[in-house]
Amino acid sequence: MKNVANIADLHRLASRRVPRAFFQYVCAGSYEEEALRANLDDFRSIKLRQRVLVDMDGRDLSTMILGAQVPLPIALAPVALTGLQHGNGEILAAQAAADAGIPYTLSTMSICSIEQVAEATGKPFWFQLYVMRDRGFVADLIGRARAANCSALVLTVDLQVLGQRHCDVRNGLSIPPEIRLGNILDMATKPAWIASVLRGKSRTFGNLAGHVKGLEDVTSLAQWTATQFDQALSWDDIAWVKSLWPGKLILKGILDIEDAKRASQSGADAIVVSNHGGRQLDGAASSISILPGIVDAVGSEIEVMFDGGIRTGTDIMRALALGAKSCLIGRPYAWGVGAAGKTGAARAIDILARELDVTLALCGYKCVVDVGREAVQAIGHSPR
Repeated sequence: MKNVANIADLHRLASRRVPRAFFQYVCAGSYEEEALRANLDDFRSIKLRQRVLVDMDGRDLSTMILGAQVPLPIALAPVALTGLQHGNGEILAAQAAADAGIPYTLSTMSICSIEQVAEATGKPFWFQLYVMRDRGFVADLIGRARAANCSALVLTVDLQVLGQRHCDVRNGLSIPPEIRLGNILDMATKPAWIASVLRGKSRTFGNLAGHVKGLEDVTSLAQWTATQFDQALSWDDIAWVKSLWPGKLILKGILDIEDAKRASQSGADAIVVSNHGGRQLDGAASSISILPGIVDAVGSEIEVMFDGGIRTGTDIMRALALGAKSCLIGRPYAWGVGAAGKTGAARAIDILARELDVTLALCGYKCVVDVGREAVQAIGHSPR
């Protein structure tokens, strides 16, 4: 890792070490990837104010997330199938986050289960929930998250139907997954990856296997999941989730001011402004372009987090300047896991923290909690 300078270096390493189908699963956006590109491009249009001759000594990157003090304004976002970037990928990412003192979010569609991550880390983490048609299974998932002492429930609200990622179709990474000669040959060239996956605690959907009656193999579980995302999910269901979950509740996938207002009245503790990393509605606005309007509308009523397009600590600074209290990071740490397991995930966190620290200083701030709209020189697109 000593020669890894930035997140792009982790991306390149992961591209060489992870089989193509699983690597591209993390990288891709839906359809023509307009929303994915907008997430990246719109960050570049936001210019920060450089300040000089300001006392920058003794900088502090710590902040509060959901009422808890953390050393960085960062949480690791849920990334499905992290355990197929590297064996035990979810456990390794959770351990790296715990070492850094920041939250880690386990996906419903993880390879390692809630119980496996809890046993391996011994520290609270967040659990991301998809609401399925089988409400008994959903209630059981929430109960398992409570039993594992998860400190927050992250309810994803923007995936009632699945946006198509074209590369997943081309790679046969469909539901059910296809076994293709090209994928087998590609995997055969990555013996270190094969060894890590074979050593992993799980090689199927860990939160589903053994908990869906009559379904054990990955194909049957995938087929079941494809029919289970509840297209009837509505605002009325938030109360049902809250009746089962007494802890902190985060709604992830808010990209509209009216939805943000409803979320602030739903009893949730926080929202994540997010377009799902450009993986759902293609042609949607970038997360960063929508953030200021949502903050202006509800920022005093509910905690506002941000997700989508972050690749540098400078991007984190931009999101904080536009009103986010913290940022969820997905692809950067997933590439870190693919590049070098726990070491790679830790390196991704460290890179972002160091870049944020330097950016904070050059913008004339000592404390990250003091960053505000005045740190921004110009905003490219900020719909109201």
